[in-house]
Amino acid sequence: MSAVRVGLFLDMRNPPGWRRGWSEHYESSLERLAAAEQLGLGSVWLTEHHSFEDGYLPQPLTLAAAIAQRTSSARIGTAILQAPLRPAIDIAEQAALVDILSGGRLELGLGAGYRVPEWGAFGVDGASRYLLLEQRAAEIARLWERGVATPPPVQSPVPIWIGGEGPRGARIAGRLGAGLLALKPELLPVYREALEQAGHPPDSAKMAGCVNLILADDPEAAWTRIEPYLDYQWNSYTRYAAEGTAETPQAIDTALLRTSGRPMLPRFDVVSPADAESRIREWLDGLPVPHVYFWDSIAGMPEDLSWRHVELLLSELAPRLQGLGISSD
Repeated sequence: MSAVRVGLFLDMRNPPGWRRGWSEHYESSLERLAAAEQLGLGSVWLTEHHSFEDGYLPQPLTLAAAIAQRTSSARIGTAILQAPLRPAIDIAEQAALVDILSGGRLELGLGAGYRVPEWGAFGVDGASRYLLLEQRAAEIARLWERGVATPPPVQSPVPIWIGGEGPRGARIAGRLGAGLLALKPELLPVYREALEQAGHPPDSAKMAGCVNLILADDPEAAWTRIEPYLDYQWNSYTRYAAEGTAETPQAIDTALLRTSGRPMLPRFDVVSPADAESRIREWLDGLPVPHVYFWDSIAGMPEDLSWRHVELLLSELAPRLQGLGISSD
């Protein structure tokens, strides 16, 4: 058994309505990560999209390399890198360099993606994305094992995770013997069955994912300030998900996203550390979860809210979570 790593999740959105200079925007995030590591930050997780108006992070492994140079102990993960958009050799080489630069701290999370214009931009058949995801993940591991992708990563093997919110993703993770980037207890039996059928020990299962909470000293006051940023975030997701399809995006009332229950995307809340602990324990206690991560910022929300959220997360909540029944990573 080992302690759960509490981390931050970054998408690097910088919306037009309150945009900062790009260098300032990235430097501020890197500074916060370096400061957070001094408070005990366990991990950093990066995501990926392309051609968003707000500059949503398009190249997570590039930023991962920069984070590797500004931190010394936090694990650095992708949640997720869209595997179908790139050849396996490209991912294997870039990921290995991040692992080298970080001294062996990479967690490579791969996913299928869902957005039609991104598939078109990279010349990918979106209908085959799950097949491509599984093929890429398996090939990346082979390229490292056979010494084809050089230089080699520090870790052997590099932890590979599969992002999937349904049974299909859980089965892919199980067949590959990979971790599952989903915090859905109902997927654990499916995942473990797939592990066993593929010859992997069922007790090798490990799950990780995003806890959709922001911490604040005064949650109600913070909610009022964060709500416009949440409104932008989720309505832009809806708009971009429909782009290139016959679907009409439906506006989301962000007040309806607020939940007193399981804080899983897209449901969201602003809470105290004590409230966060009780919800997370009820949700995850006993599951094989070595990593949980929280948003660093919601769509470029005010810096004072982000910094205080990180302080509360690491100084007050993280110590409260160390009794969770999780498996080693």
